[in-house]
Amino acid sequence: MKYKDIVLSIKKKKFLPIYFLSGDEKYFIDELINFFIESVLEEEEKIFNQVILYGKDTNIDQIVAESKQFPIGAKNRLVVVKEGQNLKNIDELETYINNPQKSTVLVISYFNKTLDKRKKFGKNLHNLGFVFESKKLYDNQIPNWIESYLDKKKITIDTKATILLSEYLGNNLSKIKNEIEKLLIIVKKNHITPLLIEKHIGINNDYNLFELQNALGEKNYKKVSQIISHFISNEKKYNIVSIISNLFYFFQKIFLLKSLKKNENASTILRIHPFFLKQYQKAAFSYSNKELFHIFELLKNYDLKSKGVNNKVKNKELIKELMLKIILH
Repeated sequence: MKYKDIVLSIKKKKFLPIYFLSGDEKYFIDELINFFIESVLEEEEKIFNQVILYGKDTNIDQIVAESKQFPIGAKNRLVVVKEGQNLKNIDELETYINNPQKSTVLVISYFNKTLDKRKKFGKNLHNLGFVFESKKLYDNQIPNWIESYLDKKKITIDTKATILLSEYLGNNLSKIKNEIEKLLIIVKKNHITPLLIEKHIGINNDYNLFELQNALGEKNYKKVSQIISHFISNEKKYNIVSIISNLFYFFQKIFLLKSLKKNENASTILRIHPFFLKQYQKAAFSYSNKELFHIFELLKNYDLKSKGVNNKVKNKELIKELMLKIILH
């Protein structure tokens, strides 16, 4: 089942008897559960026909017993099991899924877990079409998701502001949504700029990982030094492990870009937003393959050092050394 298809079916009041919401992206699971709770029943029907259970506080027998009951004064009955990953013996639902109560909509969240399709229970659920797999978005998909989320609220956003949000908050959609909602409450504007992001979310418009990549790609030592100085004074926000990880993926994409043919779609293959492409192209021109191999070796060594392997130097000194060696190599 696809997310959009489930939403459409809920709006049309065409329900399957079971929805098994699994996967590692909590945002889509939570959104669907909330939509089921808001839409399956009218408010006056919920008192007798809606049951919300939690995996750690319930068991399969109780879930089946609630699901087998007939609705009272309504067409459907809604049984929601949150945190279903904490259920014991989930495969004991096998008998019920083979003969579910048609008037009941049973929704089970199974966050951060997926069913083994090789086993009878998981295979059966998938074959019946009852499973939704909530997958994390790739990093390059996050900017489009942010723009789409805001577009539904009739709010526009600068591309740079979108990039800042996605870079700073990663691909945790729930976290991104919460930060956006807090921002909208504070600023009450229909257009979001990098300055608003900097002022109210705390992402520095000039000193961030995106700008560090850009400065390294251009071999701009002065700008790299300024950014690193800012990072060192804000170590809680910019720790060395996340910086090294970010730079590894940056230089890895540069290496891949250098191997692509002219007619290949670089932004798609690299899984980066088109906004970034010029930055990567500049860096690809600035660094030879030999230099990139040397940088990969540096990143590997300094990652080990940052974790205490053969090192007694403080992390802020390590990051200075690393940047100097990358620039001068």
